[in-house]
Amino acid sequence: MTASFSNLSLAEPLARAVAEMGYESMTPIQAQAIPVVLTGKDVMGAAQTGTGKTAAFSLPLLQRLLKHENSSTSPARHPVRALVLLPTRELADQVAQQIKLYAKYTQMRSAVVFGGMDMKPQTLELKKGVEILVATPGRLLDHIEAKNAVLNQVEYVVLDEADRMLDIGFLPDLQRILSFLPKQRTTLLFSATFSPEIKRLANSYLQDPITIEVARPNETASTVEQRFYAAQDEDKRRVVKAVLNQRDIKQAFIFVNSKLGCGRLARSLEREGLKTAALHGDKSQDERLKALEAFKKGEVDLLVCTDVAARGLDIKDVPAVFNFDVPFNAEDYVHRIGRTGRAGASGLAVTLVSPSDMRLVADIEKLIKNKLDVEAFPLDSEGSRNHLGDGRRDERRAEGRGERRDERRPERGFERRREEEGDRRSSFRPPQVSRDPFFEKPYEAEASSLAQTAPASWEATAKSVAARPGLSANIKPKRKVAALFKSGG
Repeated sequence: MTASFSNLSLAEPLARAVAEMGYESMTPIQAQAIPVVLTGKDVMGAAQTGTGKTAAFSLPLLQRLLKHENSSTSPARHPVRALVLLPTRELADQVAQQIKLYAKYTQMRSAVVFGGMDMKPQTLELKKGVEILVATPGRLLDHIEAKNAVLNQVEYVVLDEADRMLDIGFLPDLQRILSFLPKQRTTLLFSATFSPEIKRLANSYLQDPITIEVARPNETASTVEQRFYAAQDEDKRRVVKAVLNQRDIKQAFIFVNSKLGCGRLARSLEREGLKTAALHGDKSQDERLKALEAFKKGEVDLLVCTDVAARGLDIKDVPAVFNFDVPFNAEDYVHRIGRTGRAGASGLAVTLVSPSDMRLVADIEKLIKNKLDVEAFPLDSEGSRNHLGDGRRDERRAEGRGERRDERRPERGFERRREEEGDRRSSFRPPQVSRDPFFEKPYEAEASSLAQTAPASWEATAKSVAARPGLSANIKPKRKVAALFKSGG
């Protein structure tokens, strides 16, 4: 296999762009996928994130589409010929930027469309004509229904991070989009994991694909050091700060499971003096892009995010990833820690495990087929509260005051405080409230009221029945009711 980009027979404009970007040696997925895609065959590629999959499909596609290159200003001369589908807005924007750099010295046009932004600028760009369209499924369907995107001349379709698209629930959208494409096309499917659902998708839409696996499916990168620390929920922030200080880490991703928890943790870390930004689905697209840009420029130290940022974000030289919450889906663990240790660099992945998370840890072990050791983190060495609470510091303070050991016990301290509070309560005397003596007397029935008591209703009824001859005293007479209407007779 070719190991150097200089040995690839790329066209001069592409080779020049690649050289300017500093590409020299190909990654394993690039070395195996690029020659196959250049032949026009369908590909089903598996590789963990951060291994250069974007170049693996972009460069050979551009090479094969150069035959359609032209300088015409007519939109009809620039139909969509390659479609790249991705699960998230950030990933779509990132891939589109990479493709623009690769096609820098060509006349090939590219565009990106995704949700969370106004459709009008995207529509204007599509109306001008583009050969390579990068999109998220939902927004692409919006443009198809609005007749802004015509896909009847697509020759290549790329499903990148296909497993994530299925997790999000994009399968119906994918099926609708693929129904608009020509039957004769080249389909490339790239995924970090090969689940049964991915294999069914490949069997449905790929024709005799070449399977490329540069690593065992679901395998984590060997350049990432994985550590699992036992921590109660209230101790997790202190563990994060302690690891940052111990390892002298300047930047890191912190992943949580919920949007609400993401915002709360970001605000909490910000109050503790750490430059922090939050990234989750409730943020507008403009806010998300600004947070990412600030993180890339080093203006933000910690990027707290949900799994919306776990797939494909290529930010170089991020030294660490923290799983503040163990992911519910074991496959998300592979993608989260793929944000560090990219392109051969070393990285650290720290997962904080509470007692209720052991089942989720077992799912991760089963997925990556590796035994994981959950260690205890010595928070007391960092001047923080350990799992014994504040009792040890109370003992040291008590020894300095010369107290006896039995008086330093937390129970004794509690009893002493309770006795002091009792003494304070015993000295308190509420004011006497004057009472009316009338309300203190017991109830006494008046004799006159007893004499005037009316007979019971059943006694009165019995007397009236007995007065009527021929009727038993036990038969209840009919009750007379006033008629609403007079009878017609």
